[in-house]
This record gives sequence, C-alpha cells and structure tokens, in this order.
Amino acid sequence: MDNKKEQERILELKNIINQSNYNYHVIDSPTINDYDYDMFLHELEALEFAFPQFSTDDSPTQRVGGMSDNTFKKVPHVVQMGSLQDVFSTDEVRVFDNRVRQSIPRPVYVVEPKIDGLSVSLEYTNGVLTRGSTRGDGFIGEDVTQNIKTIKSIPLKLKTSLPFLEVRGEVYMPRKIFEKNVKLQIDNGEEAFKNPRNAAAGSLRQKSSKITAQRKLDVFIFNIQQIEGITHNSHSEGLDFLKELGFKVSPSYPSYTDIQDVIHEINKIGEHRYEYEFDIDGAVVKVNSLEDRATLGATSKFPKWAVAYKYPPEEKETTLLEIQINVGRTGALTPTAVFEPIELAGTTVSRAVLHNQDFIDEKDIRLGDTILVRKAGEIIPEVLSSVMHKEGSVPFKIPSECPSCGENIIKEDEQAVLRCINPLCPSTVYRNIIHFASRNAMNIDGLGPAIVQALIDTENIRNSSDLYFLNRDELVNIDRLGEKSIDNLLSAITNSKENMLSKFIFGLGIRNIGQKAAEIVCGKFDTLDKLRHASYDELMLIDGFGEIMATSIVQYFNNEDTITLLNKFELAGLKLIETKNSVSNQLEGLTFVITGTLPSMSRDEAADLIKRNGGTVSSSVSKKTSYLLAGENAGSKLVKATELNIRIATQTELEDMIV
Repeated sequence: MDNKKEQERILELKNIINQSNYNYHVIDSPTINDYDYDMFLHELEALEFAFPQFSTDDSPTQRVGGMSDNTFKKVPHVVQMGSLQDVFSTDEVRVFDNRVRQSIPRPVYVVEPKIDGLSVSLEYTNGVLTRGSTRGDGFIGEDVTQNIKTIKSIPLKLKTSLPFLEVRGEVYMPRKIFEKNVKLQIDNGEEAFKNPRNAAAGSLRQKSSKITAQRKLDVFIFNIQQIEGITHNSHSEGLDFLKELGFKVSPSYPSYTDIQDVIHEINKIGEHRYEYEFDIDGAVVKVNSLEDRATLGATSKFPKWAVAYKYPPEEKETTLLEIQINVGRTGALTPTAVFEPIELAGTTVSRAVLHNQDFIDEKDIRLGDTILVRKAGEIIPEVLSSVMHKEGSVPFKIPSECPSCGENIIKEDEQAVLRCINPLCPSTVYRNIIHFASRNAMNIDGLGPAIVQALIDTENIRNSSDLYFLNRDELVNIDRLGEKSIDNLLSAITNSKENMLSKFIFGLGIRNIGQKAAEIVCGKFDTLDKLRHASYDELMLIDGFGEIMATSIVQYFNNEDTITLLNKFELAGLKLIETKNSVSNQLEGLTFVITGTLPSMSRDEAADLIKRNGGTVSSSVSKKTSYLLAGENAGSKLVKATELNIRIATQTELEDMIV
C-alpha cells in the first residue's frame, strides 16, 4: 500500500499551515482562526506519527519543540557577523556622511530601526532551513537550529528554491509577550526577565526547544550574508527579494541621498519608537549600493559603510504625590515614590523605588516636589533628581516605626538600610514563606501569594515550618483551593522534604546568603547538622565566603528562634543532603570567578559547567581565586585579577580544560 491519499493530505495540511503562519506572523493578515489552526496542526501531527515516512524537517510540526537536550555545537561564520560603530548625535551622523563622500560622491543611504534583540544567522540549502546559529563573538556562534524552528515567522522552506542562502536577522520578544512571561514568572515565584532582549537571548538558548516554543519569539531579517543563484546590486533590492522568499524583513528601509533627510528619518523613528511592538535602541544608517560598500571597506572593528545611531533614554518631569514604605522579606524598609502617571518608553509609570534614606537625602526629595524620572535600561523607572521643591516642603524622613507591625526600626552599622527586626512582623512572615516556597528554593508548586496570605489570615501557618503540618481539614476552607488543588499542594509539600540542602538554606532567607552562596557553603558542609555547627573560621576558609556571609551564617544558626524553627523542620521529617551532579573532577581544587560577556554561553551556564566538572565558582576575586573566566567588558574584576596576578582564562580555554 503506497498511502498516496495520506501523503497528499499531509502535503495539503503543510501548505495550509505554512500559509497561515506567513499570513499571521509575517504580513499580519490572519486568514484562519486559532481553533482551526490548532485542528489542522493536530491532524498533521497524527498523520506524521502514523506515517513517519512522509515526515520532513521542513514540516510545521517541527515548530512545537521537543524535550531532547540541545548541545549547542560551535558554528564558524564564513561571513563575519560584525557589529556597527555607534554614534550618539546628528553631528556624528554628518561626520559619517562626509567620510563616505570622500570615496563615494553621491551615496544613497538606507535607514532602518535598530531592533534590540539577539543576532542570528539562518542557512538554507536548496530552499530548506538547514541551520540556525547565534552570533557568538562574530566569528564562532552556536547551533540553535531546533530552537530557531519554533519561531513561526521564520520559513522552514523558501517560496523559491536557491542552491544556498545565508541571512542575518534579529530575534526578539515582543513587548506584550515579554509582559505576559514576566507575570507568569512572578506568579510562579521565579526570577523574572530583566528586559525583552535578555528574555529573547535566554529563550533562544534553552536546552529544551519546547520551552523556546512557549516563549513566542519573533524575528526580523535585515541582511543577506551569502547567496548562490542570484545577485543584487543594493541592500534594498536584497530585502525586497527576501520578502518574496517569505521572510519577515526590517519593518522599514527607506532610502535617501540627502543626509538631512536621513537625520529626519532617524528623528521620526525615535519619535515613534514606543509605538512598535518590539524594543528598538536606535536607527541604522547604511550605504545602499553593494559596490559602494566594497569600495569603502571596513576597519578592524567596523564596516565603514554604516553607523548605528543610539537614542538617549527618555526623561520626564512629574509631581511626587506620596512616598510609601514597604517591608521586605528580611525586614528591610524600602521607600517607593508614587507620582502623577507619565508615559515613559511606551508605558504608563507612576512608581519608582527610592532605595533608602541616604538616597532620599542625597537628592533632597520631598513630598510635592517636581521630580525628573526615566526608565533605567528603558525598563525600570528611576528618580533622577528633584527639579523643584513645593513651597513650604520639608525634608522627608522614613518613620521610626515599622508600618507593618509598629515596632521600632533600626539602622545597622555601616549599612544604609533601615530594618524591622520583629520576627513576627506580618510583612516579613508573609514574604519569607513566599520565598521559601519559590522555585529556586523549596519549589512548592501551588503555594502562591494568595494561598499563603489566606493561610496566615486563618492562622494555619505562622512560619515556613508550619507548611509541613498542614492537613486537608485546614485547607478545604481556603478560597481557590479545590479538591485537586489540595491534593497537588500536599503532594508538593511532601516532595519538597527531599530537596537539596542548598535549596533549603536559600529558602530560609538568611541575610546576605543568596542562591549561589547557599550552593557554595553546602558544597563544603553537605548536611544540615554539619552546617549548623560550622565555625566562623571554618566558613572563612571557603573561597567566595567573606566576613559578612560567614558572620550571617554563624549568627543565624546560633539564634534561639532559628533553633526552634530547625527543630520543627526536623520533626517534620525533612531529609536534606547536598549531592553533586558531577560529570568529571577535572577542575577539582580550582576556583573560578566569572566576569564579562562570554562568546556563546551565559555566566550561569559557565558556572554550571565548572561545578559539574568539580570546580568552585566564587563571586569575588581574591588571592584564593585560581582563574578569572573573562569575556567582553570584563571591568573591575579583570583589573583586580591582574593586580593579584590571577590567571585569566577565556571560554575556549575553560572548555579545553575539561576535554
């Protein structure tokens, strides 16, 4: 049986789904509703499962992602994926134009929005996507093909076949998707993305392409790197051709001969930058003619035929209405400015953290002031200064009583923060339990903020140890908890009893002991009993542990309230042992500090690689540091390592150590 009918239906479904993806994600003109799309995709998946001989790499089913681990093999770039020279004023744009005209009397310029994302290369052989890779250091990137395939605006098969084509694009996370992902992360107790660019970069490098697919990334293609079978004379011709092939290209690329028109277009893009669905951080000016580009050439760092104009951050004045005082998990009091709402970087903002009393005093911020506000990194609102005081205003002082419990607050030696030290303060109890149950700590799924608050309000829990003594009768009257949710929550609490010790220590919320510090100290003291009885001197022998962290550990475990709490955890039956997930011991005895931007892995991934091969990762450079693993923009840690004669290693050298 040749199954011709099934083969024809598979081909028909592929065409329907591919066209729908193009209509929806590339030209923004959907032709079928989401339900019908899902039904077509489900039917195609079922047919390909039943008839695997008809399944191909360019099938739309490849976009849903799989669970197998990506290995991110190295990819050399035949055509370097270089960067552009940044300029910050229109005068610098004119200087660029004058320089170009010394070699090209009548240049034509193309102006495009500079999307703030992650640069990638896409390679097509005979019209089919064969490889997607990251930029890396411009010469060598990483193979992220399986993750690239999950981006629905990237064609898996071109409308016109070519022997070979390599294009360059910018992967990004749309703002609305970013906001949804951040909300989901916060609801799950996870560390939220800092900005859309970092979110896109982290999502594209997920080991599971299924997670990448869930992040709903997008892309714009902005350049032809290599092409066989056809030639073009200009950049804009190339983009027009890429459109015909089915690519989503740069959102606009008008051309001009007068530099004043170029500057007008730069300003126009800047005025409308927050109306885009994605972040842009500038505008790119490129010579259009490919022949002229060849004439102009490049320096050792940048092409001479293009510059990237970078926009300054937007700043606005508003009126300070109120300063609210929030009590954090460790009792720290954080003042927050509440001001008349303003539009900044495309969103309405009305609040900004004022950090501490010293910050308020330094800027002399008073109630009723006219203040200047901007978004740091175009994400987080911050108060830059007080522009004008309201008549009759007085300096603002944080009250001497905790706004949550009314107890006196203290300021510890050499610290700017004011703190409530009442262990029964409602705000600290609530936030401590939220933190204890979070994913990076004990990972008690289903124990969200609303459930925690309800359990505190009904006096079922007073601290995190009480979670392990909850029963069904105490949970049935909690709103939002049905029978299945209760079963899942009790199961998650039980499962957390066998967590790693480092997750438990992080979950306790010991001051000055973050996630990495917890991993470091538990790597040395692998049981709770050993850690409880560790001395200050023993802790100080751990590389990466300074006086403040060692003191915090000793003080915490010698506290009577802590002893009572830990005894209750022990009574609940927690079995906490730190186990090592090592693949080798080739880095045993070596301590690394990581700084800068590495070519093809994040700092967390580098730290994980080091630890899985027996090494230790520290956050600060000291005489006990074996290597500084340094990438681009290494900064002060590189200076200190050089002063201490610490060996400097690149990512490649690290990888060579564990081959």
